[in-house]
Amino acid sequence: MRASLRAVLLAGLVVLAPAARAAETATVFAAASLKNALDNAGKAFTARSGVAVTASYAASSALARQIESGAPADLFASADLEWMEYLAKKNLIRPETRVNLLGNRIVVVAPRDAGTDEVPFTAEGFAAALGPDGRLATGEVHSVPIGKYAKAAFEKLGLWKGLQPRLAQADNVRAALLLVSRGEAPLGVVYESDARSDPGVKVVGVFPADSHPPVVYPFAVTAEARGNGAAAFLDFLKSAEARPYFEAQGFTLLPPNAAQP
Repeated sequence: MRASLRAVLLAGLVVLAPAARAAETATVFAAASLKNALDNAGKAFTARSGVAVTASYAASSALARQIESGAPADLFASADLEWMEYLAKKNLIRPETRVNLLGNRIVVVAPRDAGTDEVPFTAEGFAAALGPDGRLATGEVHSVPIGKYAKAAFEKLGLWKGLQPRLAQADNVRAALLLVSRGEAPLGVVYESDARSDPGVKVVGVFPADSHPPVVYPFAVTAEARGNGAAAFLDFLKSAEARPYFEAQGFTLLPPNAAQP
C-alpha cells in the first residue's frame, strides 16, 4: 500500500511540475521601438524556458510613470537613460540588474513611394521635402525619447527654429512612424530599427552621430518583480542567442561594461 501511494504521489509531482513551470511569467514594459525584436526574442525564450513573456509597448515616459503608479511590470526597457534613472531614483528598479544593453541610430524617413531618396540636413532640404503644408512626425519632444533625440539633433544642426512649428508630435515612435507610412506626413524622425519594421517607409537621411546624445536602451528588473522570470529573460536577452533578434532590426549590442550614468 505504501509503495502504491508513493508511486501515485510521485506521478502527481511529475504532472504538476510542468504546470508550475508554465505558470511563471515575465511582464515586460518596453519602449515601442523594441516591439519586433522583443516579440521574437520572447517567443524563443518561452520555447526554451517555459516562462511566458507578455509585453506592453509605449513611450518610455508613459511606461515609467505607469510603473511609478504601481503597474505590475517585472522588467523595464527604456529607449533612453533618463527614464530609467527616473525610476532608479525612486527605488523602483533593482540596481544590480541594470544594464545598458542596446544602441540605435535616428533617421529621417519618408513614405516608400515618395519622389525623394535623400533629404539634405539643411533648411532648404527639409523645406523642399516637406512642401508648403507638410508636417514632420516624431515623438513629443519634451518626454518621448525619440522626440528628445530629434530636438537635440535639430538644435545642434541649426534647424530647430525652422522645423519646430512644423512638427507633428506623437505619443510614441511607432505612432510617428505610422503617420509617415500612411502618407499623412511626408517626413518623420524615428529609430533605424523602426524604419526596418515598416515596408511602407524608406530612410532618406541618417543623423550624424555627434548631433545628439547616444541612443542607449537600459534594461532592469523592477523592484516589485514577481518570481524569477524577468531576471531569467534579461539574462537571455544579454546572451549571444538573443543577439540576432536585435541585429535583424537594426539595433547594436553594447559591450557588457557599457557605462551607467
